[in-house]
Amino acid sequence: MARRTKEEALETRNRIMNAAVDVFFERGVASATLNDIACRADVTRGAIYWHFKNKLDVFDALNDRLQLSFADTILADLQNDHPHPLLQLERLCTEMLNNLENDEEAFKVLSIMFFKCDYSGDMGVFLKIQNDRRKKNIELFSQYFARAQKHCHLPADVDPGVLAMALLSYINGLVIDYLRDPNSFAIKENAARFMRLFFRNLG
Repeated sequence: MARRTKEEALETRNRIMNAAVDVFFERGVASATLNDIACRADVTRGAIYWHFKNKLDVFDALNDRLQLSFADTILADLQNDHPHPLLQLERLCTEMLNNLENDEEAFKVLSIMFFKCDYSGDMGVFLKIQNDRRKKNIELFSQYFARAQKHCHLPADVDPGVLAMALLSYINGLVIDYLRDPNSFAIKENAARFMRLFFRNLG
C-alpha cells in the first residue's frame, strides 16, 4: 500500500509539472497562476502545495528536470572512451539538436526559459542557477576537447574551455533561432550540417 501511495504521489507530481509546462508555455510564467496549473492538471491547489511551495518552486522543478537530463546525457556519453573524441562530441551535439524536434516537452520548456519568463525580482535567482549550470556544461564539453588533445587531434596550445564555450554558444544560437521560428529551418535535416561546420576545421 505504501509503495502504491508513493507511486500515486509521484504520478500527481509529474501531472502537475506537465500541466505547468503547458500553462507557462501558453501564458508565460508571470501571467500563469497555480489555479491555472491545478485546472490543467485536474488537481486541487492543495495537491500542488503538497508537492511545491509556490509557482516559482514549480518553475525550479521544471528547470531541474531539463538541465539534469541534459547533464546526464553528456555524463553517460563521457563514460565511453571513444578513440575520436571530436567525432564523438559532434555526434552527441547532432543528436541533441535532432531531439529538439522530437521532444515536445523540451521544446516547450526551453521556450519558457528563453522567451516566456522575466528574470527580474524573485526570478533573478534562476538566472544565476542557469549561469552556474552553463559553467558546468562548459566543463563537461571541455573534457571532450581535452581528450582530443591527448589523442593528438588538437594542438596542445588550444584551450579546451574556450572551445567548449564557443560550442555551447553556437548550439544555443541555433536553438534560440529554432525556438523563435520552428518553420525557419528544418533542424532535423540540417543538424548534422550545422555541427559539421563547427567541427570540420578542428581536427
